[in-house]
Amino acid sequence: MITREQVDHVAHLARLALSDEERERMTSQLNKILEAAGKLQKLDTTDVPPTAFAVPIQNVFRPDEVRESLPRDLVLANAPDPERGFFRVPRIMEEE
Repeated sequence: MITREQVDHVAHLARLALSDEERERMTSQLNKILEAAGKLQKLDTTDVPPTAFAVPIQNVFRPDEVRESLPRDLVLANAPDPERGFFRVPRIMEEE
């Protein structure tokens, strides 16, 4: 069971300023969470396989296929400021 003093201690560590009402609410909510976790610990899970996901998932990606690239002129047709066959973009780093 979580005590109000423990809530005060954690709030202090987290640099939180809690009102008396918030302290009481946090104490109650944390105790409810611990109670729910305690119920889960009592469940028999010996025949339950470990899993990383609640529902089965599968890879939905298609396999890679080698194919021709788009022509450079077509790719750069809508570029606002192409330069020597490349996309020209604003500088994002300053020189030292």
